[in-house]
Amino acid sequence: MQSITLLYIVLAVLIGVIIGYFQYFFKEKNTPKHTVILFFLKSLSIFFLILLLINPKLIKTTTENYKPVLSVLVDDSYSIKYLKQQELQQKILNSFKANATLKDKFDIQYFKFSEAISVADSIGFNGKQTNIYNALSRVKSIQNTHKSPIILISDGNQTIGNDYSYINIKNPVYPVIIGDTTKFEDIAITQLNVNKYSYVGNNFPVEVSVLYNGNKTIDAQLGVYKKGVKVFSKALKLSPNNKSTTINTNLTATSKGIHYYNVVVSKLPNEKNTVNNSKSFSLEVLDEQVKVLVLSNVLHPDLGALKKAIESNQQRKVTIAKPTAFKENIDNYQFVIFYQPDRTFANYLSKRDSNYLIVTGKNTDWNYVNRLSLGFTKSYTGQTEDYNAAYNANFLTFLQKDIGFDDFPPLKDVFGAMNLEEHQALLYQKIGAIETETPMLAFFEKGENKYATLFGEGIWKWRAANFRQQNSFEYFDAFVGNIVQYLSSNEKRNRLNVSVKNLYLANEIINFSALFLDSNYKFDNRASLTVKVTNTNTNTVKEYPFSLADNSYQVNLENLDSGEYKYTVSVNGQSFKKTGKFKVLDYNIEEQFNSANYYKLNQLALKTNGKLFFSNQEEELINGLINDKQYKITQKLITKEESLINWKWLLLLIAGLLAIEWFLRKYLGKI
Repeated sequence: MQSITLLYIVLAVLIGVIIGYFQYFFKEKNTPKHTVILFFLKSLSIFFLILLLINPKLIKTTTENYKPVLSVLVDDSYSIKYLKQQELQQKILNSFKANATLKDKFDIQYFKFSEAISVADSIGFNGKQTNIYNALSRVKSIQNTHKSPIILISDGNQTIGNDYSYINIKNPVYPVIIGDTTKFEDIAITQLNVNKYSYVGNNFPVEVSVLYNGNKTIDAQLGVYKKGVKVFSKALKLSPNNKSTTINTNLTATSKGIHYYNVVVSKLPNEKNTVNNSKSFSLEVLDEQVKVLVLSNVLHPDLGALKKAIESNQQRKVTIAKPTAFKENIDNYQFVIFYQPDRTFANYLSKRDSNYLIVTGKNTDWNYVNRLSLGFTKSYTGQTEDYNAAYNANFLTFLQKDIGFDDFPPLKDVFGAMNLEEHQALLYQKIGAIETETPMLAFFEKGENKYATLFGEGIWKWRAANFRQQNSFEYFDAFVGNIVQYLSSNEKRNRLNVSVKNLYLANEIINFSALFLDSNYKFDNRASLTVKVTNTNTNTVKEYPFSLADNSYQVNLENLDSGEYKYTVSVNGQSFKKTGKFKVLDYNIEEQFNSANYYKLNQLALKTNGKLFFSNQEEELINGLINDKQYKITQKLITKEESLINWKWLLLLIAGLLAIEWFLRKYLGKI
């Protein structure tokens, strides 16, 4: 307790005594016994009342012990079951759980992982893919100290995600390798690169990488098949000194629609695993390419980001030009981006009624833009402002999920008040933590015409931020692609929209996402949607209902047999329907490995200053962790301020003392 607090308490005692004295003894000649009692009650109640205001506190220091955290990551993917190692892995896990000394030294946390990571409450080895990099990254973010070791119980075979052997992590990792590390003779297709789109009559490139593991020279045959018909073949010669090869070829897109191809490399006489001898891909053939024009008078990173995002879809081609140097007919382009327009855009922007996007920024000539009657005007100032994005979950013009807009860097635009006609906002402007009702990305429809405006420059930072978050540009590019697809189309707005992929692996979840709008193009959450899926090989028909999720309808299909399927999404009681097709491959990606990956797990251990252990060395690992002196229990001093009084009881006591004093004075006739 501080000395000043003690001084306050002494003063409180003196004040209580003085007030009691002046009330009951000052100018009193006789002091009967009841006066002393009244004096005592008054002084004590005044003292307690002041003490309540002082609220003295005592500083209390305690010591707490913290164990180092030991994270145990257990592979829950199907590959463990495929290699028939599930009992061995469970035995190793039980060894850690049963060791009392290990539990005394460490705070042990158990996680299971496959494509995602979660608490290891139960393990079924049903994970459809393996992402070791993601599991290590998530644990790294939780255990942010290098004194927290990680045990990784896995076969080391990863099917998705970044290469985990190059992960930047300070925590020492101790892999326990599950499965046979013997390398069998094997030939596999390791990589297949192909564009998603092509055009009728065009050639599209196919790149196939083949890897051989063996000790002799072999001859193999690579073939590309479409509906069982070979459309390409090539002889391969591989050896221990020439283990890999890459084959490049061009195939012809003959007709519009979705086409499926299968790439196969012939199996070896003694090959144990033939699942990785084939891979499939799909190709969507289109009638024509969408030509996109970007007009700009300023050099800006946004232009490159937009070009790359738009051209990530091979059906689109972007041309960037200055308005003063552009000599073509603007009507030759299905979609136009007017980047920070000024008066030099007059010959193009004023003549374009539809299918365009305006991007504004600090170089925009708002005097010119305000006179164009575009459905918005701005009372601008000479200052600029940074605007963050806020996602509008009620946006219904087309399907667009939140890709983390709130976490993206701000866009820069001229500060000022906006006036807008009827529009749909996908993003709103947010200044600091304050979300406004001013749109950042707005879509306009006037009759058959439709266009959009992005209020702010710097969208290239969004593409970079999305890559940092997802290790891929895919989500940002898809976001830009959705804008281009909607605005470049001259078709009447559909009330029913369905999203589904063309190709799935046998163990993948097939997700259907649907958006249904009412006659006023508002989201209709009262509708009942179903999808009818037909296996074209067996004519088996299954019907599934959609469930309502946020502002869309969703359904997930699992355990469909391999084959080609056609689907029909319909709105019950109404005539709206959408049809399409997809294919489920007879290929489980977790079955492509026939042995554990010793090399990558050992590389991970060396990089993180850990050590690799085999499945029969779990006791050696446990004893090593117990005896390792770098993992120690740490003590921390916890300083807390605790109140010396309970104000509720003290307040009740004060009320009681004052009440007793009043009743006693009343009884004695002093009131």
